[in-house]
Amino acid sequence: MKAYQATYILEQFVDSTNRWNSIFGSEPITFPLSQAHANSLMDSIASGLSPENLHCDGEASATQVRNKLHELNTVKAQLEQYCLNNWLDTPECIY
Repeated sequence: MKAYQATYILEQFVDSTNRWNSIFGSEPITFPLSQAHANSLMDSIASGLSPENLHCDGEASATQVRNKLHELNTVKAQLEQYCLNNWLDTPECIY
């Protein structure tokens, strides 16, 4: 797998996060990631993995939950690998 493919889902997650944060006037997250941005992204992942968000307060179907769980776990793994590859401390995913 080429390097750009290894972080594709992470890059999509960052793009989505930037679009959402632009509504609130937040500065965009850019690559290479800073430690603060890596920490912020992991906080977002953890928030998405919390049971109430993952299950959309009981409104999501089992298939939707599985898909969201798979996507967030993939982003989490790619962010962890990115941190290792770029000499950043790997943030903890606590939800």
